[in-house]
Amino acid sequence: MARLRLGPLLRYVDESSATVWVEASRPCTAEVRCADGSSGRARTFQICGHHYALIPVTGLAPGSATAYEVLLDGVQVWPLADSPFPPSTIRTPAYDDAARPVRIAFGSCRWAAPPADDHDPVGPDALDTLATELAAAPDAERPDVLLLLGDQVYADETSPATRRYLAARRDLRDAPGNQVADYEEYTWLYYESWLDPDVRWLLSTVPSCMIFDDHDVIDDWNTSASWLAEIRATDWWNERILSGLMSYWVHQHLGNLAPRELAADPVYAAVRADPDGTDVLREFAARADADATSVRWSYRRDFGRVRLLMVDTRAARVLAESDRSMLDPTEAAWLREQSLESPGAYDHLLVGTSLPWLLPHLVHDAEGWNAALCRGERGARWARFGEKLRRRADLEHWAAFPASFDALTALIAEAGGGEGAPATVCVLSGDVHHAYVAEPAWPDGAPAPTARVLQLTCSPLHNSIPGSIKLGFRLGWSAFGRALGRRFARHGRLTTPPVSWRKTGGPWFGNQLMTLTLRGRGARLRLQEAQPVPGGKPRLREAADIVMSE
Repeated sequence: MARLRLGPLLRYVDESSATVWVEASRPCTAEVRCADGSSGRARTFQICGHHYALIPVTGLAPGSATAYEVLLDGVQVWPLADSPFPPSTIRTPAYDDAARPVRIAFGSCRWAAPPADDHDPVGPDALDTLATELAAAPDAERPDVLLLLGDQVYADETSPATRRYLAARRDLRDAPGNQVADYEEYTWLYYESWLDPDVRWLLSTVPSCMIFDDHDVIDDWNTSASWLAEIRATDWWNERILSGLMSYWVHQHLGNLAPRELAADPVYAAVRADPDGTDVLREFAARADADATSVRWSYRRDFGRVRLLMVDTRAARVLAESDRSMLDPTEAAWLREQSLESPGAYDHLLVGTSLPWLLPHLVHDAEGWNAALCRGERGARWARFGEKLRRRADLEHWAAFPASFDALTALIAEAGGGEGAPATVCVLSGDVHHAYVAEPAWPDGAPAPTARVLQLTCSPLHNSIPGSIKLGFRLGWSAFGRALGRRFARHGRLTTPPVSWRKTGGPWFGNQLMTLTLRGRGARLRLQEAQPVPGGKPRLREAADIVMSE
């Protein structure tokens, strides 16, 4: 009998359809049956001896909520027989109801939480805590979608349990040591993260959108051309990158796509048509690694009059120092096209990018200075120093790609202005292990948006940050930090950024989650932090509540 190994994950949901992702223990037919009579089924496909299905569910009524169960070869496997959680449900939107808000929760950087009876050295997990609160009040307000903005798994910073598992498979004295090496080891990371009972139930009942960041593959992934050349020269990297891309495609990317996009995807069709899709997917991953323009990991989702653009800022980079760019030309053109399509068709534009656009001022100037050194602005000796510093200090955000920073700034101004401009343009980011809100201002006479523009950064969901780094980020926003940053800028011969900005919220530190509530042209932001409760379960404490537009 087929068993449910992982999932279900509720992924794509629109007004009348949904997709549900599962992993089964053997080939089978996976089926979703809803209490309202809607249903869907799909045959599993095989990758590296694992069996997956992405089940399309059709016939859902707009604005409805229906419980569902999962069956494998006709046998119910979800909900679990002893589940303490309410039934998993599919809740469809009704976008023609102007009074109904769209709630979008987001965050990044979730190191797998240890079992509930073990000590958690980094504090309560924000997703576990959200699950606990939703399970206790199943009819309360909940996110319409959960955006996971990178580092869903940590392939390079593994837990003690994962290191024990790796040591049982191979000699950890050989590279890559206690990091994951192949597809099978990647599956362990997803089991460790998504079999957490609270998170498993949460992801079964709240739709999710995902995009990778570096730790999904390796720290500093694609930070520079010299980094890439050095790591490609190792004897373990090829298997690591192919396995990372293959596992991302299976576990995260497929669920980001709408049913019509899945139906038109040639790789998905080829994998499903082959009794063992491993070679098909491996060839696809090899092409994606060799030529970033051969695949688009970025995608668009529309939630009524809210447009979300999730942007790949890792695999789509151009790394040549003479032409360094966060996005290759085809990816940049896609982002521009999607941002400007049908002016007036949306009230809010959300740009999901794992890496923040607006950083603390000192960090921004330091990254621009470092980029100037690395491209030879101060000579070869400074360039060598700059490359070492870039890797050691993770200087690789939008500010480290100055031309890309300027281009994104100009695009935001254009998309946020003119006839039919949205009420808000928000850049949603994570990565930096703290949360803050920053607001830009365009200089007099420059093309400027009429929309309110905000950088919203929320990280981590479950991780830690050293005290010294906390002090560094606080310093980065200070007047002294700004003055020090200007000295870096002068040494690097940097031009003045096209916008200025100020911090309007934070910094906040801890395991946390942001939620946007969008109704008509109104927007509200809430930040919640997971707090321990002596003798009880952690709770989400409201740390900020900000009205962005009325």
